[in-house]
Amino acid sequence: MMQRPTPPAPQGHPFRRSLSRKPVVTAQASADDSDMKLFVLSFTAFFICFYTFLV
Repeated sequence: MMQRPTPPAPQGHPFRRSLSRKPVVTAQASADDSDMKLFVLSFTAFFICFYTFLV
């Protein structure tokens, strides 16, 4: 006995399907910006650890 192929089920909620899909644009950070953020984050972490050690 052969099985009939079933049509694929619709994906997602009907409201979500009715919305148009637009690509998301993301801004690229420069290498210098990420280096500065890493430095500030590590300096802040060091300062907080050193300060809590003294207090």
